Amino acid sequence: MIVKFLGHACFFLQNGGTSLIIDPFLDDNPQAVIRAGEIKTDWILVTHGHSDHLGDAIQIAKQNDAIIITVTEVARYCGVRGARTHAMYIGGKHNFGEFTVKMTVALHGSSIGTNPVEYLGQPCGFLIFIGGKTIYYAGDTGLFGDMELIGRLHPIDLAILPIGDNYTMGPEDALEAVKMLKPRYVIPTHYNTWDIITQDPDKFKSAVEDETGIQVAVLNPGDTFEL
Repeated sequence: MIVKFLGHACFFLQNGGTSLIIDPFLDDNPQAVIRAGEIKTDWILVTHGHSDHLGDAIQIAKQNDAIIITVTEVARYCGVRGARTHAMYIGGKHNFGEFTVKMTVALHGSSIGTNPVEYLGQPCGFLIFIGGKTIYYAGDTGLFGDMELIGRLHPIDLAILPIGDNYTMGPEDALEAVKMLKPRYVIPTHYNTWDIITQDPDKFKSAVEDETGIQVAVLNPGDTFEL
C-alpha cells in the first residue's frame, strides 16, 4: 500500500491496481506537485465542499470516468456538473469491490461560492478499508470525543490528521486525537499551505512519539509512505 502526499490535504492511495485520490485540490494549490490533468484514477473521495478539498474533483472524475464518493449534497453538486458520483452519509458504509469506505463525523462546515454561498451538507471523514489495512482520513475537523470510539471499533493502521489550527485541530488537539485513536502510524496534514495555518510538523512528531510511542511520518508534497 502506497500513500502519496500531493500537498495541503490531498492524498493518493495505490494498492495494486486500485487507486484513490482524496480531496484533490491541485491546480490552485500552492503546494501541489502535480496538476489535475495528470491524475489517473477510478475513485475520488471528497470530504466536503470547500474549494481546497472539492478542488478539481469534477475535472478529474470527468477525464477518468471516475466516481466521486462523497456526502449526498456534494454528490448532487458534482452530478449536475457531469460527474459520476456515489452518495453516502455519516455512519454509512459501502463495499466498492476493491475497498470499503465508512463515513465518519467531522466537525467543520461545507459550502462553495461567495455570493451566493451554496451550502453542501455535513462534512465527513473516511475510514478506508483496503488491502487488509485501515486508514482513517479525518478530514477538516476539530477534536471530538467519539474518536475514541472510532479507534476502538476499527483498529487503525494509519491516521491522517489535520494540525493547521484556525480552521481545524491544532497540534495539541491532534495529539489528543492520536491518544484516542491509537493508530499504528500518523501523518499530519492541512498545515503550512498559507500563513494562517503555519505549524511545525516536526514538533508535532516529537510530541506524539514522546507521549505515545506512535510513529509519525512527516511528508513533503510528493513524498510517499509505504504502509
